[in-house]
Amino acid sequence: MASTFEVLAEPRRREILDLLRVRERPVNDLVEQLSLTQPAVSKHLKVLREAGLVEVRHEAQRRWYRLRVQPLVELDAWLAPYRRMWEASFDALERHLDSQGDE
Repeated sequence: MASTFEVLAEPRRREILDLLRVRERPVNDLVEQLSLTQPAVSKHLKVLREAGLVEVRHEAQRRWYRLRVQPLVELDAWLAPYRRMWEASFDALERHLDSQGDE
């Protein structure tokens, strides 16, 4: 199975997640919003579902997709130390630039 990073590397999959972040959506709505064919959207949804990033709910003949936040929470937790490192670097740069303005 593909890693979360591999799955998120595809721009269209990120677009799907952005749409699902707002609300649960049926496949046809995603097709319309993305201007892709139904098979293309379904293929992306399958990859997202297999990676655990989305889940599907059946309602009569429709399939509704929604975002699963847990894998993203785990990804965010993994990125947290890097984010702190970047913030420290930006803070140091800001201090350096402020000190340059005093000279």
